[in-house]
Amino acid sequence: MTVDSSPEARPELPPQSSLGTAAARNLAHTAKSAPQMQEITSRWLLRMLPWVETQGGAYRVNRRLTYTVGDGTVEFVQDGADVRVIPRELGELALLRGFEDVEVLTALADRCVQRDFRVGETLVERGAPADQLHLIAHGRLSQTTAGSYGDEVDLDVLADGDRFGEHALLDEDARWEHTAVAETSGTLLTLSRADFAAVLTTAPSLRNHIEEFSSLAGRRQNHRGEAEIAMSAGHVGEYELPGAFVDYELKPREYELSVAQTILRVHTRVADLYNGPMNQTEEQLRLTIEALRERQEHELVNNREFGLLHNADFKQRIQTHSGPPTPDDMDALLARRRGTKFFLAHPLTIAAIGRGFNSRGIYPDHVDLGGQQVPAWRGVPILPCNKIPVTKERTSSILAMRTGEENQGVIGLHQTGLPDEYEPGLSVRFMGLDEKAITSYLVSTYYSAAILVPDAVGVLENVQIARWPQ
Repeated sequence: MTVDSSPEARPELPPQSSLGTAAARNLAHTAKSAPQMQEITSRWLLRMLPWVETQGGAYRVNRRLTYTVGDGTVEFVQDGADVRVIPRELGELALLRGFEDVEVLTALADRCVQRDFRVGETLVERGAPADQLHLIAHGRLSQTTAGSYGDEVDLDVLADGDRFGEHALLDEDARWEHTAVAETSGTLLTLSRADFAAVLTTAPSLRNHIEEFSSLAGRRQNHRGEAEIAMSAGHVGEYELPGAFVDYELKPREYELSVAQTILRVHTRVADLYNGPMNQTEEQLRLTIEALRERQEHELVNNREFGLLHNADFKQRIQTHSGPPTPDDMDALLARRRGTKFFLAHPLTIAAIGRGFNSRGIYPDHVDLGGQQVPAWRGVPILPCNKIPVTKERTSSILAMRTGEENQGVIGLHQTGLPDEYEPGLSVRFMGLDEKAITSYLVSTYYSAAILVPDAVGVLENVQIARWPQ
């Protein structure tokens, strides 16, 4: 009798679901290290955030009522060389914030005209009549105006998703207060005042929305857009004082705790026979927790619901002036908030910051942070975080943030006192044994982050980390 020993005749082994004995023996003989893991990073964000107890799994951020809320970036769809604005994205304009009539938004989007521009082209001239809204689909523009001494003063740098000229849609006497020049080639879409008026005359829902917007715009506001608190100062005698109250947002945002989970499996034979001198279950659990913490930090940076990159206020996002990070860019980011606690950047971005400083003969200071020397600018630590994305074009972002409830900054959210809690906010639950003699443990951690006021986080976007400063 012959036995078929061909590869096709061999039975397939089931996929491995726990640590094998051959690997487990590596912890049971000779002098050895504990299992090492390349994925572990410094996780400065988790260390620097103050963590706030979140009972009930949600945290509500109450703020003063703010009228100027519609100031987001606009997204587009591309069909070859043709670019169109997504109709609902027009709701990111302050003028159309909260307007949900898709038919009217589609009519406005259809009237947007595509315009391609070249490097160095002047798109609008200061003092000229303004009668168009410009939506930047792709490219970079610089805005300048006349300074007090007759020279040109840089105002801002605009890029993908930004726009300018929104005021021109309703103001017939509007004029450009700045000059816009293209720093790169690109594409923008324009909506003229005449086209906007044509849609306005045929859409009662839009007229009602504009009237409500105009009534809100007429209310007194402070420089942050919040409803002003009436008061009087410097008066004498029996002056009639104005009445006041502090109005709140009617629908404050709530942050729900997110979760990262995995099931750790350990074969009983491994735990029984190869458990000395190192505890196999503890080592498996230690590395699993490290991986969960890495994922937790990744989510705090990149999650679309609560991640810092996606939830930073659009008014707190700025562009670099030349591509590579410079001291001027870092100052611009720092100047947008009080009490900045730290910068956060990808290690490659930190190297680019060093090159930009060195090219100007500037050498960043170092500060002591928990016994560790870290680079700093203006006394604010620059901390590494490899969770911040680097695009294929070799651009990245730099975050600056203020932290703490008492400072109206950024806070981490977690809940402690969980059943089978192993670390604060992290639990390890025994799930039993299966028919293969494998022990299972459910490892869970619950977390989120909240930005208490918009200026708590700022982002320097499109930082070029592959170019050397000139």
